[in-house]
Amino acid sequence: MLGVRAPEAEYADAPVHSVSWLNAVSWCNALSVEAGLAPAYDVGDAGVFWDVSADGFRLPTEAEWEWACRAGSTGPHYGPLPDVAWTDADAVTGTQRVGRKQPNACGLFDMLGNVWEWCWDYSDPARYADYRVLRGGGWADRHWSVRASVRRGSMPEARLDDVGFRVAQGVVGEAADHAAQGWSRQADQERAKIDGLAPFGWTPLRT
Repeated sequence: MLGVRAPEAEYADAPVHSVSWLNAVSWCNALSVEAGLAPAYDVGDAGVFWDVSADGFRLPTEAEWEWACRAGSTGPHYGPLPDVAWTDADAVTGTQRVGRKQPNACGLFDMLGNVWEWCWDYSDPARYADYRVLRGGGWADRHWSVRASVRRGSMPEARLDDVGFRVAQGVVGEAADHAAQGWSRQADQERAKIDGLAPFGWTPLRT
């Protein structure tokens, strides 16, 4: 089991939560195989690599996530925050049923609030090693954390009770490409470089 559903008091159709980035990647591959699609990820001892030519399910890039969240809007939210997102202002104790707040212009619910969502991208590979990006804010977060532009990161093995994921699907490049949808492996490698000793407390990515 990759994650956990909300307790009965919080409804069975609430988002799955307490799922790590690595669990989400594995789930995407398993769903791709079940659907007869090419898995997007090669998972091994050397890490996780994304085949952008695969037509299977995957985590969105950070750029894709923000585009889908904003849905053409330009402000911090795609609507009044109390109307579109579950936050600490609602005084709930866990994840909430999908579809009870208003969707954005793309018809997507809970892009803000309810659970943070894993993205494919590294958060800051020079400072936080292999931390991956989280977007969207969660049910216990204050309003300043639940905005279309806010980003957070966590270890790919971390399971947090306000973190889930949603998926993208489809071919976005050629087999030889190592870049797509606002992401590139070369940019990751450049961002991970530190000249000289790392500042105290940093855990830079080693590639």
